[in-house]
Amino acid sequence: MAHIAEVIKYEGDNSTFIWKHPCEDFNLGSQLIVHESQEAIFMLNGQALDLFGPGRYTLETQNIPLIGKALKLATGGVSPFHCEVYFINKTEQMAIKWGTPDKVRFIDPLTGVPLELGASGDLSLAVEDSRKLLVKLVGTMRGIAWEDAAGFTKSLQASFRPLITSTVKTNLGAIIKDNAIDILEVDEKLELISDVLGTKIREGFEDYGLTVPKFYVTNIVLPEDDPNFRRIRELHTIVLQTRVIQAEATVKTATAQSQAQYRTAEEQSKAAIEAARRQAELERQTTETEVAKRVAERKVIAAQAEAQAARMQGLTEAEIMAAKGYNQKDVLQAEVQKAYAEGIGNMGPDTVNGGGSSVVGDMLGLGVGMAAAGTIMPQIGNMFGNMQQPQQSAAPAQPQDDMAAFKAKVEKLSMMKDAGLLTEEEFTKMKAELLKSIL
Repeated sequence: MAHIAEVIKYEGDNSTFIWKHPCEDFNLGSQLIVHESQEAIFMLNGQALDLFGPGRYTLETQNIPLIGKALKLATGGVSPFHCEVYFINKTEQMAIKWGTPDKVRFIDPLTGVPLELGASGDLSLAVEDSRKLLVKLVGTMRGIAWEDAAGFTKSLQASFRPLITSTVKTNLGAIIKDNAIDILEVDEKLELISDVLGTKIREGFEDYGLTVPKFYVTNIVLPEDDPNFRRIRELHTIVLQTRVIQAEATVKTATAQSQAQYRTAEEQSKAAIEAARRQAELERQTTETEVAKRVAERKVIAAQAEAQAARMQGLTEAEIMAAKGYNQKDVLQAEVQKAYAEGIGNMGPDTVNGGGSSVVGDMLGLGVGMAAAGTIMPQIGNMFGNMQQPQQSAAPAQPQDDMAAFKAKVEKLSMMKDAGLLTEEEFTKMKAELLKSIL
């Protein structure tokens, strides 16, 4: 039955992939409305002609050239014309369910035990090539959706279930075997299994103008009632317990090693601290020693400087004396002569009897052996000759006084020897003479 339509637009739901407009006869000038994510294809006598994207179109021969050419050939350009319009929904259909109708048989790669598995999941589907999908899958049907729909003679789920089932059965066991997946830990590998199966399944859909943007394996059904599977689970439990024991032993070993290493490090730290303390003490002692050494060196240098200064002063005085024509010996002789002269001048009547000045007494005591004492010896000899008789008549001295006088005279002789006025031989001779005089 022919319909005269003015507006042609999509009236299906979002789960429909291809929807055929119920009207088949259109007048020139009718309005075609194509929504976003849709395409419209005109078919004439089962042949797909023009394809329209989103927008509003007026059906005229000048803007639908393929239809115009077909009409001219068929009717000579007489209007109205007979055609069909299919709307293709190009939105991505999400969370489309899939699953294997029966179990997948395979050999467990770890135990060699035969098992049966089931698999299910979700996928997303979208139309990639509208013309290819319409020509290969729809034909003259009213449309097509993923699941069965009223008035649709075929669903994509029914059409592609064999493809999905075959691909899963062929590849699921191989994926588990190639990747050495433990069947009891298969849930940890669902992403890997999904990627491999999605690549295989996507190739079959592309032949019909469809694409599978996402493919997920969300569940692997394990044969819980299979005795072989129960044995595998028991073995897995034993292996897991063994791993736990080994892990605990490893932890204990690592703990013991850590403690030993800690103690070793602690002892090393203590030793390093003690070594540092000893080094600091040694450096402190070394510093004190160096300081004392420097102080002693400064004292030595100061003493040397003082000695050098005294020596230089003595040399300077000796040089002055030499320049004036005398030396230290001349100075000492002059002092002795002066003392002798002063003693003679101070001599009184008691002097002859052993009294008087101590200086004269000293000079008298020193007269024994002064014949070799230089220029003053003749005067000392004469003095001793003139005073010989009074000394003999004098009262004898007390022993203690004689000894004290002896020591004083020896000390003065020693000073004269140190000054270079007497030689060692003269000093010894005069000392002996003094000793005889008090015996």
